Amino acid sequence: MSAPTTMRSDEELLRLTLAGDERAFTDLYRRRQAGIFRFALQMCGSESVAEDVVQEVFMALIREGRRFDPARGTLSSYLYGVARNQVLRRLERDRHFVASLDADEGREAADDAHDARPDPLSELARAETVASVRQAVLALPAHYREVIVLCELQEMSYAEAAGALGCAVGTVRSRLHRARALLTDKLAEQRARGGEERPARESFSGARCFA
Repeated sequence: MSAPTTMRSDEELLRLTLAGDERAFTDLYRRRQAGIFRFALQMCGSESVAEDVVQEVFMALIREGRRFDPARGTLSSYLYGVARNQVLRRLERDRHFVASLDADEGREAADDAHDARPDPLSELARAETVASVRQAVLALPAHYREVIVLCELQEMSYAEAAGALGCAVGTVRSRLHRARALLTDKLAEQRARGGEERPARESFSGARCFA
């Protein structure tokens, strides 16, 4: 007796999907869509764009899933790589999404119940408001923003992030180091504009998810 599709690996679900198994596709979608949505939202700041990206990712999987090569990484990394390409195309076309994050969308994203795991950004609340950190993340250049989102917010390993981004692990490490510094500086700028006096690096360096 074969195992239920919910107990199968991503790769096995993809194999079944490409063979026409609709249940396998549904299970794979349910397993991965929430993470893809959060990644896209944290990259672009727009729920509507994030929803479009999720749909595009899974439509692309149906059309081009045979291009997935397990020797090059996990299916999860492959899906994030497709999502990344979709987001970057959208950001290039709709640059105004990069500039700001709607306050209501920020609250809805913080309350998202797709995953029981708490948002790592919540650990910064004692030093920064979640909205301020999200705003600062959105203000980063895309190639730094994506490593922060993947490694810090999605909690991917360096190897998984490298697979999604199509680069070396060392590149992920160096970009993440620079991204953290830039994020700290942007938070300091936000506080300076708000008249706060406490040094940014003192409060920011203690946060576990950015340590």
